[in-house]
Amino acid sequence: MTQDRSGPEPAGEDDESPRPEPGSARAAGGGISIGRMSGGAVASGHRSSAEDRSERIGTPPPDDGPAAAPAAPGAGGISVGSMSGGAVAAGRESRAVDASRQLIAASPELVTAVRLLRAQLPLLARTEDDHLDEVAEELADVAHEIDRTGRTERGRLERLRSLLTVGGTAAGGLASALAVVQAIAQLLG
Repeated sequence: MTQDRSGPEPAGEDDESPRPEPGSARAAGGGISIGRMSGGAVASGHRSSAEDRSERIGTPPPDDGPAAAPAAPGAGGISVGSMSGGAVAAGRESRAVDASRQLIAASPELVTAVRLLRAQLPLLARTEDDHLDEVAEELADVAHEIDRTGRTERGRLERLRSLLTVGGTAAGGLASALAVVQAIAQLLG
């Protein structure tokens, strides 16, 4: 959803700041200049709002070289060379929200490694701060999503990889955990 409400609007009684004069530099703002855009949302203006709530499946399209140099956006503006998803807003009451999700097709290696690690987790001795419950929960969510759709969220895979590699969990030392991390690395690059 992209909204641009930059046209003149009557000042409301609860609007505390004075309305800029149409055509003034303050009313124009800096604007947004993008060289290449493949998805996302952009807004610029007085009460702008930009939201990207898309669901992308697979990996992002390959970067086919530098984008055309964007035009100078002006004082206070934003200049983006290449944008693939996300949200950008510039202006007085701008708001940008990126609530998009990127879904990755699960590889057979990931499916096998997740199943094996899930089977091995209950065999580990538990301690108070072992983070094994977090690992088990994330693994269950990944497995459920894969079983239901054949895909899983990029963010979920990143969280699982972080839990298994940052340390602080006994699961990180298992060969099956290493296999999960390697399968995730192959998918995410």
